[in-house]
Amino acid sequence: MTSTAHATGHYGFAHAARMEWIKLRSLRSTGWALLLTVVGMVTIGVVTMANTEAPGSASARETFDPTNNVMAGIALGQLLVGALGVLLMTGEYASGTIRSTLAAIPDRRLVLTAKAAVFGGLVLVVGEVVAFVTFLAGSAALTDEVAAPSLGDDDVLRAVVLSGAYLAQVGLIGLGLGAVARHTATALGALVGITYVLPLITAGLTGTAVARFFPTMIAGNSVGVAVPVADMLPPWAGFGMLCLYVALALGTGAWLLSRRDA
Repeated sequence: MTSTAHATGHYGFAHAARMEWIKLRSLRSTGWALLLTVVGMVTIGVVTMANTEAPGSASARETFDPTNNVMAGIALGQLLVGALGVLLMTGEYASGTIRSTLAAIPDRRLVLTAKAAVFGGLVLVVGEVVAFVTFLAGSAALTDEVAAPSLGDDDVLRAVVLSGAYLAQVGLIGLGLGAVARHTATALGALVGITYVLPLITAGLTGTAVARFFPTMIAGNSVGVAVPVADMLPPWAGFGMLCLYVALALGTGAWLLSRRDA
């Protein structure tokens, strides 16, 4: 940080981002959560593909999508990354460090923007790496009876890339929920409700009519598929819906932060 910034007490985005990067990498939970995400997704992907069998009927071959199978571990990855996003925000309130953060950077929206940029960028890189590693390792685990998907096949590359981006989006949703709630258990409960509980309840009550708009359903049936799934959102529409979730969570969090005391 520059001496001018210290002298005037004014910090710009670059200073805020640097501060957030230092805090993020100093947290033990960051490394452990990302490591578990990588190991868990790759392991689940390999095990799932090793147990994938070739479709026996013509109708089954039409809907067979090994690319979707290999990304099965995203259900675990989203929980870990989303929880990390929550903790990144609520941990500052629990420890009291939010006071020193806001004393240095009174613009609370700038603080949240810097957190989102740093955390989102890190998780996006990790998400893309784990998505491609999972795809390659899982494809290699297929039996000889099952044709392995290729990144050159129709929509496969798009499915892998958007699956990696999905992790970053869920992480940012978790960050936004943390800013809204400021309490870890409450924010985690909201995250689990949005990603797991509500999709199951609405699917049981209304089928795909409502459930298809929830993040987990979008990940498993829209952005992470190479073969279209009936009655679900198209891939890019699903991606756009996820962007709206991110904007809503972070926007609400920023609005509440600007109106609360530390």
